Amino acid sequence: MTKFILLGFLVAALLISSGCNRGSHPFLLNQQAPDFTVADGANHVHLADFRGKPVLLNFWATWCGPCVQEVPSLVQFQRQNPNVVVIAISVDEDEVDYRDFVSRYHMQNLLTVRDPSQHAASLFHTDMWPETYAIDKNGVIRRKFVGAQDWADPAVASFMNGL
Repeated sequence: MTKFILLGFLVAALLISSGCNRGSHPFLLNQQAPDFTVADGANHVHLADFRGKPVLLNFWATWCGPCVQEVPSLVQFQRQNPNVVVIAISVDEDEVDYRDFVSRYHMQNLLTVRDPSQHAASLFHTDMWPETYAIDKNGVIRRKFVGAQDWADPAVASFMNGL
């Protein structure tokens, strides 16, 4: 029994020391968002270019069920909140699948870019999809949303517009 308790403590210590970032309190919270530039040939995104505006930074993939579920409300959120910059970064490797998805789900009003190397996601220690970061006008991460969200929720719009 003592071995199992010791093993439990070791596992907990390992998770804490490894910087588990999937929970509601990521280690980047209230810190400057890592700057990045991603270009996919069609679009170019440099996060620092959006200083002075609140940013909703969404990491997603076409093959991710929860991502597909949240896309319509993300598109609606951008349409209803033009003062918030929505950046949707796809981690898809297949460019054709990505382009078809963007067209099928009418994502043209979002700033979306494909980052198959997952460079930007790695800076945020994100490796599960979808994950979204609320970044204030000064470039500070104020919240992390894990999993599919209902971006049509008025509380989200109120929160983002207050950044």
